[in-house]
Amino acid sequence: MAGSKAEVAAGAAVLAAAIGFLVYAGQLTGTGQSSSGQYDLRASFRSVEGVTVGTDVRLAGVKVGTVTALALNPQTFFADATLSVQGSVQLPDDSAALISSEGLLGGNFVELVPGGSPENYAAGAEIEDTQGAVSVISLMMKFAGGGDKSADPAADPAADPAAGGAP
Repeated sequence: MAGSKAEVAAGAAVLAAAIGFLVYAGQLTGTGQSSSGQYDLRASFRSVEGVTVGTDVRLAGVKVGTVTALALNPQTFFADATLSVQGSVQLPDDSAALISSEGLLGGNFVELVPGGSPENYAAGAEIEDTQGAVSVISLMMKFAGGGDKSADPAADPAADPAAGGAP
């Protein structure tokens, strides 16, 4: 009987530790927080590459919300995003939303850049000033491909005074 009581006590201790860990992890990720005190903003992006539902929305590097919905707009062919922002963060109505990268190999997030207007966005308003994701691969292709040769004076002898062309 003594062994059985020890096993039950050990099992209860493991179960209590597991529950404590889950509560702690929920607080860190914000899973346990209610959605009260938040408001939604809409934004249309040319590209939301690397952004999914649940992606962070940050202001000055601090998480102030999440992306709650993504959908393709069939009229504009842009990606419409719904951003849920903490109610304590009141953004001026000339603020911008950008898709930014955490680094070369990091993920993307939505960065809010506040404007200077005295008026703030109301719940459900649309952020007009947006910038989509920049593809690292397309940037690398521009550098590797050599870019536009028409801007190179060596490619056009007429534009090079040393080669006898017009000044």
